[in-house]
Amino acid sequence: MNRTLWTALRALAITVVCLIIAMPVVWMIAAAFKTNVQVTDPTVGLVFSPTLENFRTVLADGEIVRSLGNSALVGIVSTVLSALIAVPAAWAVGRFRMHSTGSLVLVARIVPAISLLVPWYYLFAQLGLVGSYTVLVLSHMFVSVPLILWIMIGFFEGLPIELEEAGHVDGLTAFGAFRRIALPLAAPGTATASVLAFIFSWNNFMFALILSDEDTKTMPVTLFNFISYASTDWGGLMAAATLMTLPVLVAAVLGQKYLVAGLTAGATKG
Repeated sequence: MNRTLWTALRALAITVVCLIIAMPVVWMIAAAFKTNVQVTDPTVGLVFSPTLENFRTVLADGEIVRSLGNSALVGIVSTVLSALIAVPAAWAVGRFRMHSTGSLVLVARIVPAISLLVPWYYLFAQLGLVGSYTVLVLSHMFVSVPLILWIMIGFFEGLPIELEEAGHVDGLTAFGAFRRIALPLAAPGTATASVLAFIFSWNNFMFALILSDEDTKTMPVTLFNFISYASTDWGGLMAAATLMTLPVLVAAVLGQKYLVAGLTAGATKG
């Protein structure tokens, strides 16, 4: 009886948490199919006559499509470059126990990003890079590299060192053992860390707001443009937010099994 009660309470708690998390997303998607009057009317819930006018409006001038492309470009390039730098670094830190070096890199995650915007803007302005994709990629890498590094350290520390030692016996160099043995075994962790880094880049607002221009602005900045001092286009804002959320949501659902496997594998050692 106690076990049955515990199972029921756990299921109830999980259901409540899922509902709390899902409600804002459900409201956002529902509001995307409402008129502005319906969005601001508290009597209109989930039962209403849907309209596609909001989507037609936000897609009419092509700005949303361009911003989605910018977000995808910056996110993919920054994630790939961060993984190329951070994964070998994480293997070196984890395998050779260079935790002091790893802690130094972690400072990049501790320092508030907003404190770096003024010097970054001044530096990149002097180099003529403000408003380019390069400055967005570099600024996102400043956060993505430490993120991937610290996730992957746990994976490489959990791999049996005997596997790499066996590779050394067969004539592999240290880097060869990393490339042929450690890296394939840590593929779930690499995928997990890369997805998390990409989601950070996709959702980042502050860097793009300051360092991008009209041609390179990403989706979060475009969403911000729906808010004005006098009024807010709630229907258009929710439609654009739905379009921004959908790719990440689909990727998370399709890759859920691999993400869970990667996170749980990185939580254990030995």
